[in-house]
Amino acid sequence: MIPAPLVLQDVGRSFGEGDQKVEAVRGVSLSVAAGELVLVMGPSGSGKTTLLSMAGSLLPHTSGLVTVVGQRIDQLTSDGLADIRLRTIGFVFQAFRLIDALSVEENVELPLNLAGNRRPKSRERARALLEMFGLGPRRALHPHALSGGEQQRVAIARALANDPAVLLADEPTGNLGARAGAEVIRLLHDSAHQRGRAVMVVSHDARLRGYADRVITMEDGVIRD
Repeated sequence: MIPAPLVLQDVGRSFGEGDQKVEAVRGVSLSVAAGELVLVMGPSGSGKTTLLSMAGSLLPHTSGLVTVVGQRIDQLTSDGLADIRLRTIGFVFQAFRLIDALSVEENVELPLNLAGNRRPKSRERARALLEMFGLGPRRALHPHALSGGEQQRVAIARALANDPAVLLADEPTGNLGARAGAEVIRLLHDSAHQRGRAVMVVSHDARLRGYADRVITMEDGVIRD
């Protein structure tokens, strides 16, 4: 049996010390298999984003184990962590985080360039992704000229540029209307089911339930049944 690309075992994260100590996440265990979309839901402050940040090595865990494609991230050097974020994990955020000084095409090319890919290879890959997401005619524009839904599609294309095994999305539809949000949900679903990625999404958006293979509810830093 092929191991899941993303595995969290009894993971916890605390902030502060002594009387000021706060346990944001406590003893959470879950895995996300290739080709699976796992949705994590729960009220604000429940620990969802902290969990996602630990899964993506953006935030160190203070207990437990996090394994990405068979590698324990606590055993990686800072360079190793940077490399796994670049090549193995794709990130999608609510705020898009595109670089407005770059064109749409250049935004998607950037992670490819950072991974050592140069033109024409990087340009061809970026254009192929933008065409796949219906953004080919918009590639020369800058992000501010796009709608919110288009910007989020660019952000997903950028996240997938290096063909990561794991895709993590934090409130990816939070700033979008119904139609644009539905398109983003479909793209995340297809990324798992058609491309075989392990996809973990943190969201308040109940529309995602219909596309998720599993729904996990968090409350007060733990998973509730």
